[in-house]
Amino acid sequence: MTGTVGTRRETRPPEKSAVPQTADDASARRTAAALKESALPFQPMDPLRIGVLAVQGNFREHIAVLRRLGVETIEVRKPDELEGLDGLVIPGGESTTFMRLMRLYGLDKAVRRFRGAVFGTCAGMIVLDSNHLALVDVTVRRNAFGRQVASFEADLTIAGEAEPIRAVFIRAPWIEEVGPEVEVLAELDGRVVLAREGRFLVASFHPELTGDTRLHERFLAMVKEERLVRA
Repeated sequence: MTGTVGTRRETRPPEKSAVPQTADDASARRTAAALKESALPFQPMDPLRIGVLAVQGNFREHIAVLRRLGVETIEVRKPDELEGLDGLVIPGGESTTFMRLMRLYGLDKAVRRFRGAVFGTCAGMIVLDSNHLALVDVTVRRNAFGRQVASFEADLTIAGEAEPIRAVFIRAPWIEEVGPEVEVLAELDGRVVLAREGRFLVASFHPELTGDTRLHERFLAMVKEERLVRA
């Protein structure tokens, strides 16, 4: 297994509800370039519609980032709200509560049937792993980096990115085992914290809590690729 390694820096735990209000100039330029259809290796298509699972957790923060990127977003709380979506984000939160509410509302079966690209962050990664919805061939350890008081930030070197990405870890899990088709994209202290398998992207951390939109941009590129495959 190969991956890229990040530099860990302890810091005061960020407020989990903090939503970035603006991006710096570099991030704004990067966002604009990523969203130009002419820069993509396929023909223009209809605007994307992305759902964010909104039963619990950091769904508002993800919605804020996606809207900054010019994407139509839908709060998903019922199975029929997945219809017509191009992609889905499963945000951070509390994984046990997530699974209980998903089963209660029938979202567990609906997400398994969903054919678009999916981005799971923190608890969302746990929900997708082999021991829960079994949609990604990884085994995840909950709260692996410590409890709330052990929250921290780190600079991650990520495959395919020229510059490190600042990552926020809050009661963060890590990936303990990966299947043969899983691509490891980043590691921290020898632990896998970002990975992709086909149409699924999973992260141990909270990319929605910084001003850097690159991982959301990467996810949107996956959404467009998957939509072409299904066309």
